[in-house]
Amino acid sequence: MSIENKSIMKLCSFYVSDWHLITMLLPYVNRKINEKEKIVTVLEADIKNNVETLVKRLNLRNEQEILNIDWSKRDNYLSINKLLNDNIKENIIIIVNGTKEYIKEANKNIETIIEKNKDKINQKNIKIINCYEIVEFNGSIVEILDNHDKILNTSGEKEINEVFEDYIKSEKIS
Repeated sequence: MSIENKSIMKLCSFYVSDWHLITMLLPYVNRKINEKEKIVTVLEADIKNNVETLVKRLNLRNEQEILNIDWSKRDNYLSINKLLNDNIKENIIIIVNGTKEYIKEANKNIETIIEKNKDKINQKNIKIINCYEIVEFNGSIVEILDNHDKILNTSGEKEINEVFEDYIKSEKIS
């Protein structure tokens, strides 16, 4: 997905528990804060307490900035809209977490907001990170992989083929 000179990349991530999700996200979020990227969340469930607990145990340089991110159960579409309209040059990361249906609906809403604001987006790169709980979805992982550009895991952003060596993108994308 790309709007003119603006780049929109979708990443997927898979986790087995809320603790695993947070353990994977925090180092990535910490690095992206160092790179001056703006982070907003769209969450079906509140993970704030888990984030606070883990941040206290880790020695992260950007502890306060991480805690300032809204990790509560919330559809932060107004925050996304504001970031797209602000006269900032920073890239934007949108972390989406929930059931497969919730993530699908959230992505539709985010894409609508981006489309409505495409003239106001000042050369911003946008990453949408969709986080899927492994036990939540039935069937093939291929459908999810087909709709994403990269994968995020504990070692950072990876090409899908680096993680799933036998993966071949399907021709039909839903």
